[in-house]
Amino acid sequence: MINLFYMDGLPVAVMGLGKSGLATVDALARAGAEVWAWDDSQAKRDEAVAAGIRIVDLNTADLSELTTIVWSPGIPHTFPKPHPVAERARQANLEIVCDIELLARSERDAAYIGITGTNGKSTTTSLIGHVMQESARRVAVGGNLGTPVLTLDPLGVGGTYVLEMSSYQLELTLSITFDVAVLLNVTPDHLDRHGGMDGYVAAKKLIFHRQTKPRTAVIGVDDAHCRAIYEELKAVGDQHVWPISAEGRVPGGVYAEGGWLIDDTQGKAERVADLGSFPTLLGKHNWQNAAAAFAACKAAGVPVPAIVAAMRTFPGLAHRQQLIRTLGGVRFVNDSKATNADATEKALATFDPIYWILGGRAKETGLDGLDAYMGRVRHAFLIGEATETFAAWLEARKVPHTRCGTLDVAVSRAAGLALAERLPGACVLLSPACASWDQFPNFEVRGDAFARLVNDLPGDAAW
Repeated sequence: MINLFYMDGLPVAVMGLGKSGLATVDALARAGAEVWAWDDSQAKRDEAVAAGIRIVDLNTADLSELTTIVWSPGIPHTFPKPHPVAERARQANLEIVCDIELLARSERDAAYIGITGTNGKSTTTSLIGHVMQESARRVAVGGNLGTPVLTLDPLGVGGTYVLEMSSYQLELTLSITFDVAVLLNVTPDHLDRHGGMDGYVAAKKLIFHRQTKPRTAVIGVDDAHCRAIYEELKAVGDQHVWPISAEGRVPGGVYAEGGWLIDDTQGKAERVADLGSFPTLLGKHNWQNAAAAFAACKAAGVPVPAIVAAMRTFPGLAHRQQLIRTLGGVRFVNDSKATNADATEKALATFDPIYWILGGRAKETGLDGLDAYMGRVRHAFLIGEATETFAAWLEARKVPHTRCGTLDVAVSRAAGLALAERLPGACVLLSPACASWDQFPNFEVRGDAFARLVNDLPGDAAW
C-alpha cells in the first residue's frame, strides 16, 4: 500500500467507488486523511457504508473545505458533458486528479515507465513488467490494466513503476515525468470523451509531458497521428526519441523485418530475436508490442540478452488472443478484450480460416476497416445488441453468418461447424469488436464465460 503521508489530517474527496476508488479511500484513510467518498450508484454507496466508509454527497456538500478531489477516470469531467460534481469542483477551485497523481506525489524517488495507445497497452505493459522482473529489477505493475496503483508496494530509489495509462488517466495526472514513455498507436476511440480526434490525440501526447534527456520517448510510427508526434518530438530534441514499427525498417529505432526483431537504436541494425520464438506474441500487432517493450527495457538499462530471454517466457494475457483449447485440430481463442474494430483487426489478421464470434454493444466505428479480412472468415456467429446492424454489414459482403443471440449458442454452433469441416489452421475466435455491457458486466466476464463454454465442449471423439 502506498503511504500518502502528505494527506494526513486533510479533507479529501473521492468521486467514484469502483476498484481504484475504494483503494484510494483505503490509502487516504490509512494516511489519516478525512475522506469524503461518493458514487452516483446507490448500490456502490451501500457497499461502501457496509465497509465503514463515510459517504458525503458531493452534489450538495460545501466543497470550500477541500483542495483536492480524486476522480475516477471513467466519469466524464469535461466531454461530452462535465459531471455536475466536476463543475462544482472547478467553481470551488479544487484540483481534479486521479489516483496515479497521488502515487507520483508519494513516490518521487522511483523511476516510471508509462505506456499508452489505443490498442496493445495491456500486453506491452505486462511484457515490460515481466522483462523487468525476470531481470531482477525491483518493479511494480499497475494502472489501467486493472491493478490500482495505490495498492502497489512503495519502491523508492532504485524501484520502477510500470504503468498502463489511459487517455483519461493522462488528463488527470500532473506530476509524473516518465523516464521512459511509450505511445503505441492512435486510432479513433473514446472520441466523445475528448471532444473529437484532436482532443484524443492531445490526451495521448501527454505521456511525453516534461520529458528531457536522458529520458526516452518510444513511439510507434505505423499510423499518421503517431508519426506526426514522432516528427515533432524529434525536431524539438528535448528527449531521446526511438521509433518502433511492425511494418518495416525505421532508422534509429526498433522494428520487425523479415520475421526478425531488429535493434537500430545504436545505428547497427542488429537482429536480436526471431519473432517466431515468442510464442505468446503472435501477429503483426504483437510485433509492435514486442518492439515497444524491447525499446523501453533497453532504455531502462536492461541488457539485450536478458530482454530477449525474458520475452521468450512471457505467459501472455487473458482475453487477448488467449488460446483456450485445441480440439480436433481446431483452436479456440479468447480475444474478448477486442472491444472495437481496430482491436479485432489484429486477431483477424493472425488466424485463417476463422469461425468468428462477434457482437455486443457496438462502438461508433462499428466494423469499419475489416473488409480486407472477410476472405478469412468461414462463418460468423452474431450475439448481442449489434446483431442486426452487423448482420446487414456481413450480408453486404456476402459473409455467411448465423444470428445466435447469446454466447453459449454461438460457441456451440461455431464449434459444431468448425469440427465438422476440420479445415487446416481453423480457429473459433471470440473477437467481438464490441463492448460487453449488453450481456456481461465487462470483457473479462465475457471472456471467462467463453473459456468455460469451450472447456465444457465434449472431447474429440464426440464430434
